[in-house]
Amino acid sequence: MALIERISIHGYRGARDLELTPGSTCVLVGESSSGKSTVLAAVWALLEAAAPMPTGADVTHGHTRVHVEATIGDRTLFLDARPPATLNLNREGAPPALFFPANLRPTTVLAPTDHPAKRAVGVVRGESTHDGGLTLVRSMAALVEARVRGLVILIEEPELYLSPTAQRHLHRILRKLSGRNQILYSTHSPIFLGVDRLEELVLVRHDDHAGTTLFQPEPLTERKAFRILAELDAERAEIFLSRAAMLVEGRTEKLVFPLVFQALGYDVDREA
Repeated sequence: MALIERISIHGYRGARDLELTPGSTCVLVGESSSGKSTVLAAVWALLEAAAPMPTGADVTHGHTRVHVEATIGDRTLFLDARPPATLNLNREGAPPALFFPANLRPTTVLAPTDHPAKRAVGVVRGESTHDGGLTLVRSMAALVEARVRGLVILIEEPELYLSPTAQRHLHRILRKLSGRNQILYSTHSPIFLGVDRLEELVLVRHDDHAGTTLFQPEPLTERKAFRILAELDAERAEIFLSRAAMLVEGRTEKLVFPLVFQALGYDVDREA
């Protein structure tokens, strides 16, 4: 259920001028400080009245205002701010949103206080607030059990504090939720990439000249999707999190090349 069909962000932090067309699941992938959290924060500010409004510190250098806009069916939502003097908002018809920011986990969920989803998640959080990522897993499972629909769920790094098996479990839960809701999350974990659904991935890049930029791959055919799912396991899916990749013929080269790089004085993990 793709609630938000299009998002445009202008002049907000590193996002000078970008546009995004998220599906029911949207996965933001990129290096640290590339702008993944900026996209999630901009969507949160647009949808939720409790979200902090942009300040002068949030305005991109060289810009005078922040403008965030989203298309939802036949409605257009917008946030237009010229801090600190001017703020124009149109949230009429905005879907309710849940936000799980990385820096506040595991003790806080940002959500409308009067929405059933907040109460469902609140029950879980009342049970335990000291078990790290498992609180997020239980919260998402509670939303599935409550059969909530029509939510926009924003998550920074769902893999935090979770073992690989727990990450795979959470990924399956998020898949179930996306059938009735829209989920946008950033990640550094190949487990959450869903490489057979390339159209869900949004590659986030940043440079000093262009600021934050986005690239969305085209969807694969069913046959190609099956093949890539069979060939790209979690280890190989790291190519989406890397600066460069080397394709080799077989196991011998795979074992030898790390030694070659080491002999040449390169730490391949440090260089990504």
